[in-house]
Amino acid sequence: MTLPALGWQGLVVLATFGISLLIATYCTYAERVIAAFLQDRVGPDRAGPFGLLQPLADAVKLFTKEEFFPAGANRALFVFGPCLAMITALMSSAVIPFGNFLKFGDTEIHLQGIEINVGMLYVFGIVSLGVYGIMIGGWASNNKFSLLGAIRAASQNISYELAMGLALIAVLMMSGTLSLREITLQQTHVGGGWHLSDIFTWNVFKQPLGFIIFIVCAFAETNRTPFDLPECETELIGGYHTEYSSMKMGLYLFAEYVNVFVATAVMSVLYFGGFNYPFQYEFLDFLTNKTSLSADWAHNIFVLMGVVAMFAKIFTGIFFFMWVRWTLPRFRYDQLMRLGWTILIPLAIFNILLTGGLITFGVIQ
Repeated sequence: MTLPALGWQGLVVLATFGISLLIATYCTYAERVIAAFLQDRVGPDRAGPFGLLQPLADAVKLFTKEEFFPAGANRALFVFGPCLAMITALMSSAVIPFGNFLKFGDTEIHLQGIEINVGMLYVFGIVSLGVYGIMIGGWASNNKFSLLGAIRAASQNISYELAMGLALIAVLMMSGTLSLREITLQQTHVGGGWHLSDIFTWNVFKQPLGFIIFIVCAFAETNRTPFDLPECETELIGGYHTEYSSMKMGLYLFAEYVNVFVATAVMSVLYFGGFNYPFQYEFLDFLTNKTSLSADWAHNIFVLMGVVAMFAKIFTGIFFFMWVRWTLPRFRYDQLMRLGWTILIPLAIFNILLTGGLITFGVIQ
């Protein structure tokens, strides 16, 4: 890779981190609006038009609150815990392909921070590290409720990572690659004609059981309701972040929303075709042959439409996460563990065997 191309990719990585933080910031606003709508009450409407400046007001509040360290806490680890949770959440977004590549003459800019042939393995590895941020923060707080919440988070994440990994194996058996970009491109339909059947090349139609297992595990991995046992207020006050205040508390909250963003982005790539969209090649043919655009600009508009499609899928997924949070009650801890170990893992193993059989007999490819 040439030096200018390396510089462009560095900017793409920074843009990815910036977009992740911006979306996480406004997820706090969206969550309140959706909660207010579902509970038939007025949501945020004081800070700016339609309450759009509420996230900025929250940020000012968090930055200006008193920095508090509980007695007996390990100060270094108390600060390191939320920082690690935030860093790992952001790092996992670097390998997600938000679009194909833009062309400017001989220069190609890939709309993906880093393309590596083990992208899915990288996401899994980084997400697994995220639980250490919670564990360290819970232990360093010198509070039994924080420690119990952290232990819950660790056991919950380990339990559901197994089922999630097994669900992914079925997708990898079909695609034969760990590269998220390759998995996206394999869900492309290149046939002619204007029809909606393009979407049936998406993995969600070939792996419906695997998708259901994956999305249930994604709720558990991001500690979202109905699996928010690590911060269960009725039992543990605030769980692992009971003793946290100011921006350290904000880092934990933002990390949760960044994790939701990454989980929905990975789900879009693995099961919903990523940046692919119906009629895409017909649209490219229209731009190339029916308009006066140059080949490069026609290609770039075609690619940018893919980015729009990708973010539409991500925002739909985020809305679903919020809808479930304000609709379903929280599980009991024994129910959570029983679901993970006795239902999801056997189902995921069955899905692997079923996929292997269907591939062997040529039913799916």
